[in-house]
Amino acid sequence: MKDFTFDTYKMLLQEFINFKYEFITVEDYFTQYISSAKKYVLMRHDVDRKPENSLKAAILENALGVKATYYFRTVKQTFKPEIISKIASLGHEIAYHYESLAQTNGDYEAAIKDFEKNLKMLRQIYPVKNIAMHGRPISKWDSRLLWGKYDYKDYGLLSEPYFDIDFSEVLYITDASRTWDNIEVNLRDRVNSGYNFYFTHTEDIIDALKSDLLPNVIMFNIHPEHWAANDIEWYKTYALRKGKNFIKRAIINR
Repeated sequence: MKDFTFDTYKMLLQEFINFKYEFITVEDYFTQYISSAKKYVLMRHDVDRKPENSLKAAILENALGVKATYYFRTVKQTFKPEIISKIASLGHEIAYHYESLAQTNGDYEAAIKDFEKNLKMLRQIYPVKNIAMHGRPISKWDSRLLWGKYDYKDYGLLSEPYFDIDFSEVLYITDASRTWDNIEVNLRDRVNSGYNFYFTHTEDIIDALKSDLLPNVIMFNIHPEHWAANDIEWYKTYALRKGKNFIKRAIINR
């Protein structure tokens, strides 16, 4: 089976369901009692591009009884209110994937205004409670730096996962750059992890699950744009990511 297909994604979800993991949203994590004796998956999706792929993932998840949190950028190619509304109607949480400091080239005053405007725009569709930074590797600006001057909790927000989740206790697994072993092409989507897992394929994650190696609480950060519904889409995505990852390596190593 090819990796990074929706069939593979369905298999991944089904295996976690089989092993009695409960899928919760990020809002659930911060507002409900989380028993250390139970198993949880926080399924986070960063909607960087191709929002129609996020809708496909949301429909698949809903059919399996899975809840997820979708972090939407507000750039034109991604901000599609009809898709956001459909995903929310399937029982998923909508969150804000901000990039304000990168968007304004380091102008903090313009950045906080950009953040406020876009948060308000998203909240016209869904009562957003959570945010997460979009990495923008081509920009030298890390948008998380905005919170050295301002406080996102002043906006009625619960969390920014890079600040508010203890990743020494929550295993973080991301498919950033369409690869699980993405350290060489991953500039900002990183955490200080208390775990030392190395996955190359989705089946490696499933094997670790079946071997009872995974902890009780896991956050996946999956980008639906990387996952394909057919062979044509798979090869196009593969070729595109190969080129982009070459550029990202050059940026990271310069």
